[in-house]
Amino acid sequence: MKKFTKVLALVFALAILLTACQGATTTTDEVSDFAYVQEKDELIIGMTLFAPMNYYEGEELVGFETEFAKVVAEKLGVEAKFVEIDWNTKEVELAAKSIDCIWNGMTITPERSEAMSISTPYMANKQVMVAKAENAEAYTTADALEGIVLVAEAESAGESVAMEDEFFSKASYTAVDSQAKALMEVSSGTAGACVVDYVASIGMIGEGTDYEDLVVVATEEFSPEQYGIAFRKGSDITEKVNVAIAELAEDGTLEAIAKKYKLVDLLEF
Repeated sequence: MKKFTKVLALVFALAILLTACQGATTTTDEVSDFAYVQEKDELIIGMTLFAPMNYYEGEELVGFETEFAKVVAEKLGVEAKFVEIDWNTKEVELAAKSIDCIWNGMTITPERSEAMSISTPYMANKQVMVAKAENAEAYTTADALEGIVLVAEAESAGESVAMEDEFFSKASYTAVDSQAKALMEVSSGTAGACVVDYVASIGMIGEGTDYEDLVVVATEEFSPEQYGIAFRKGSDITEKVNVAIAELAEDGTLEAIAKKYKLVDLLEF
């Protein structure tokens, strides 16, 4: 009986030890999002290409968001690494850890705030309709847009406006995979108009750009909004980035970057 009791005690002790080990493993595995980024020494930034936010000059990636992200990453003590993504699957990429944040003129919405952790707003924006200059005066009513092909980037604020605003109710909407593609479709004549970020229109159309024949149709503006940076839900990186942004706003760095890209009037600081 004593022998059985000793065996039982030994089994019980081993069970306690195993439980403790499992508890230690769980604690170790629950690494913070910031610790995860620190360990790999890089913040992987999901973005799409559109001026003046992220675009190439030769082989160099430049733009407001590019420079903004680099100085924030420097404050966090990690390197900013930029990855071009499909905007339609950005939340999936973020959750899968293919990227660590979405930093590309992303409109803050209640749905996104529910699904992800979003930084303090840093820039104001709105949606605008872009068309060829020769059509701008004609495209002023819903009736005038009847039957025209209207495009916007899939899963964007522009798409929401194109699909939901009464002004576009008689147009024929088609999604494309980027704002740059939307502008290209209008310029080539395969679409009559597109809905894009006002910020995108600043850097991508008009004199000195690839789309000199395109203009913002000034009679209509849609969906006032704010830009934010999205991280994984519950991420502890968000607050650290918020602190960094506040410091960069305070010392004038953010304003200096915005001035380079003609965006200073849109800053939310």
